[in-house]
Amino acid sequence: MGAATAASGQRLRNFVIAVVAILISFALLAGLGSDNQPLTLAEQAKHATPWEEAQVNGKPTLLEFYANWCSTCRSMAKDLGELKAQYRDRVNFVMLNVDNSKWLPEIEQFNVDGIPHFVFLNRQLEPQAVAIGLQPKEVMAKNLEALSNDLPLPYGQLTGEMSQLPSPLARQRSDDPRSHGG
Repeated sequence: MGAATAASGQRLRNFVIAVVAILISFALLAGLGSDNQPLTLAEQAKHATPWEEAQVNGKPTLLEFYANWCSTCRSMAKDLGELKAQYRDRVNFVMLNVDNSKWLPEIEQFNVDGIPHFVFLNRQLEPQAVAIGLQPKEVMAKNLEALSNDLPLPYGQLTGEMSQLPSPLARQRSDDPRSHGG
């Protein structure tokens, strides 16, 4: 009778473990599906304002040059996602992936040689400030607030930790002072 009781106890223990594992799996799936998760760069890009639309809709614009492989870009994604939700009605958020050769003219126009690279454009699409690399959320928020209210941006030329662009996209023009006459 002792062996039967031990086997029965073992089955009960295995059953409890299986039920707990199933409940944990459901809890994890429910958590992953909730709206509380930050959007990835790819998801944010999918919901971003198209550059063509931003050029004609009369709203100020934040151009964000990024790449999915950029660790700094990924580390800023949560904060930027929150700022995008807060300012989306007043500011265009345009995301240009530097790995897409379609954006080479813009990469050259805005002298992008490291990412993330942010360009704050007023309603007339005139650059008001540039921020390159890792930026504190508070700095980005103050610049977006000023941009959305047509005020001078409190933080102009900012440089923080950034990822370098791969060499095919980091082409330098011969008239670029960084080319050293090359």
